[in-house]
Amino acid sequence: MGNNVKRLAILGSTGSIGQQTLDVVRSFPDRFQVVGLGGGRNDALLARQIEEFQPKLVSIEAASSRERLRSLKCEILSPEELAAHPNVDLVVIAISGKAGLSPTLAAIRAQKSIALATKEVLVMAGGIITAEAKRHGTQIMPIDSEPSAIWQCLHGEEQRIARLILTASGGPFRHLSPDELKEVVPQQALAHPTWMMGPKVTVDSATLMNKGFEAIELSWLFDVPFENIEIVIHPQSIIHSMVEFVDGAIKAQLSMPDMRLPIQYALFYPERLPNKLPHLDFSNISALTFEPPDLEKFPCLKLALEAGRKKGTYPAVLSAADEVAVALFLKERIGFLDIPKLVAEALEEHQSTPHPSLENVLTADDWARERTRG
Repeated sequence: MGNNVKRLAILGSTGSIGQQTLDVVRSFPDRFQVVGLGGGRNDALLARQIEEFQPKLVSIEAASSRERLRSLKCEILSPEELAAHPNVDLVVIAISGKAGLSPTLAAIRAQKSIALATKEVLVMAGGIITAEAKRHGTQIMPIDSEPSAIWQCLHGEEQRIARLILTASGGPFRHLSPDELKEVVPQQALAHPTWMMGPKVTVDSATLMNKGFEAIELSWLFDVPFENIEIVIHPQSIIHSMVEFVDGAIKAQLSMPDMRLPIQYALFYPERLPNKLPHLDFSNISALTFEPPDLEKFPCLKLALEAGRKKGTYPAVLSAADEVAVALFLKERIGFLDIPKLVAEALEEHQSTPHPSLENVLTADDWARERTRG
């Protein structure tokens, strides 16, 4: 194996980001070796991925699937063991929600390069994660489109930042009235107009909670005060985010909305390589428009921004309550507008811990889940 071949472990390989990461790997077969794959409950897809990429290391959530996977001559590990394995160079964390936290910490402490898609990790425990990364000299590379855009705009810059301008598509419901939002069902919320994502993040995009999560993520990743982060609705999803410097100059990252581009950027960083992804044709773009987000129509964004400003364990409660509420909505046990209601109730009742330890974060997370389940 050549020195320029990266050995990858992909946690969440059966999810949307994991599958698109493997698409990138397929496009550059001489540059990557998949040594580990981690899946949730979709053992049939994971088995097909194992047959294609022949990893030696596997993690699977469902205990009933482990014997089947052992027959494929794989070593079955926990997500934490896979993330920290000595044969791994770069770990892609694409596990949804809280489940990504422990493997991320394991990868950091093992000094692995990390491509992070699970924004809840930094929402829950951003101070802990960034401090640990600094202590261990570990690089965290975002592979969400908008945080990646900010990262790309900042590459090579040494000038002071005035603002991070975070763009949002606005989701499928930005033109609906409050009465129409009451009638939204999961099938509608899962039909995002521009991005292909997993069900949890797609619903979060529809409520705009996802954009609040990203604001918290950016604050920790780039050490920028929360008040210096601005969110704008940009329905075309062509400008993926912008950075304004103190002299008023603004840098933007533009591309077609395709998650494989930020994934490729993280996997090859700092190198850029040609690919066969769709490229922008400016002759076909009639307008790029922007508008402020409506915080009254989309209270999840307002709740996220308030929790991000307060810090402490409020963001952990925000993330946990949202994860439970979205799951209840997808099971059709609550309505679309009940998601922010449940999250708000948890945040109002929570007694925050300033400068929390990991134990404080996990305790707040457990409390919020129990409170939101009712």
